[in-house]
Amino acid sequence: MTAFKDLGLSPAIQQALDELGFVEPSPIQEEAIPELLAGHDVIGQAQTGTGKTAAFGLPLLQYLDPEDPEVQAIVLTPTRELCIQVTQALRSYAEHLEVEVVAVFGGAPIRSQQSQLRSGAHVVVATVGRMMDLMSRRSLVLTAARFVVLDEADEMLDLGFIEDVEKILRMCPSGRQTALFSATMPPPIKKLAEGYMYDPVTVRITPKTLTVDAIQQAFVEVPAREKASRLVEILRIEEPEQAIIFTRTKIGASRLERTLKDKGLDVKALHGDMSQGSRDGVMIAFKDHRVKLLVATDIAARGLDVEHVTHVINYDVPNSSETYVHRIGRTGRVGRTGRAITFVTPEERDEIGRIERDVNTSIGEWETPEERLEHAPRPRRRERRREREAREPEKVAAGGDGDRGGNGDAAKADRDAAADADGDGGKNGKKTTKLFVNRGERSGIDEEDLRWALREGAVLPDEAVHDVRVLHRFSFVEVDPDQAERTVEFLDGTKLKGKEIRLEVARS
Repeated sequence: MTAFKDLGLSPAIQQALDELGFVEPSPIQEEAIPELLAGHDVIGQAQTGTGKTAAFGLPLLQYLDPEDPEVQAIVLTPTRELCIQVTQALRSYAEHLEVEVVAVFGGAPIRSQQSQLRSGAHVVVATVGRMMDLMSRRSLVLTAARFVVLDEADEMLDLGFIEDVEKILRMCPSGRQTALFSATMPPPIKKLAEGYMYDPVTVRITPKTLTVDAIQQAFVEVPAREKASRLVEILRIEEPEQAIIFTRTKIGASRLERTLKDKGLDVKALHGDMSQGSRDGVMIAFKDHRVKLLVATDIAARGLDVEHVTHVINYDVPNSSETYVHRIGRTGRVGRTGRAITFVTPEERDEIGRIERDVNTSIGEWETPEERLEHAPRPRRRERRREREAREPEKVAAGGDGDRGGNGDAAKADRDAAADADGDGGKNGKKTTKLFVNRGERSGIDEEDLRWALREGAVLPDEAVHDVRVLHRFSFVEVDPDQAERTVEFLDGTKLKGKEIRLEVARS
């Protein structure tokens, strides 16, 4: 395996990488950095998250002359979020270099950015619109910009920026070195590369694995004209805590937002035709849990990382399996199980099979929570556990080898929790097992409701229940360790006050 120190980077850059803990380059870095250091134009085809910022950023920084006060390199980005992200990365790589990296983007005061440029900028990272604005005001001159990067070029195309990108390229020296990075290579991007790059080297990185392990996946086959009404029906049945609904186009996102609002749902749209200020406001509201449903295009939702997204709905089938994985990966965060539901018309039905093959996953037809409960294997496990209890009462009471009928992990977790518990919340210092419940005050559930469920649903005696704490979004209950597995089996997936509840052993 190649190390960064083997790539020929300068000592100052290598020192910064050492301090950042960078040891081995990613595949895109290992292939692109030597080509760029050798002066070649490079086309890098790679997904977000593969390390492409360092792939172009490190050679770019090595190229700079700190003594030259002019703008020597530019990086064009499609969105404000990516512009800020790239700037932060470049500044960290340039920790021991006497160079200035300046970010210019819409939604921020242009005068302060003009002032930064006047103070000196070796590298300018910019959104396309703001760079065009600064050039028209003669605040930014590119006659010395001999290193040009187009980052996420396919998104610039989708946002309608390609003509402006061409204008910017024409303002740069003809002898420049150009790097173009894009997840996909649609024909207009290929044409751009042919017209503005010189004999480029292509570096293509395909993700080795596409993983969706923690996500329950399903599809809904529905005629196109019935999609909106079916979506409303499914949202009301699924009751997502928060959901992102992906559409293929900006017009589709706006139209669906209006439809859902007309149905009385709490929804906002996020797409490229909105002003940067409006997009920021929607993203902040969604992250702050003030908006329940977000209808978004793939581009607008980039960089949106929200912990409590319980559902992702593909209202339009994604155009690639990589996009499918990227979309549904926004749920199932921090160890939780998420739900992904994909709408297909009868004509698109074969797309589900393609995704299943590419991602090595299984996508079943959508079922209501009641149908999922009915088809779940839990009743058979419960029956086998009862048979085992009848055969080995002493061993079960002592916490034996676990349920070989399929629930051994839960039994082991319960025994471990019982062994490690410190009695916090238990009566008279007795050890307890803490269970997590996914419902709380916001779902209209109080302590008495949970105690009733434990007493009637799990048939627990009152003395086996040691503590019940109801919080805003979820709750905790503490029970006798030997009753924990039984409680989860009897109550997990059932309904309390009309809401499906999920139980699991609480992890520290």
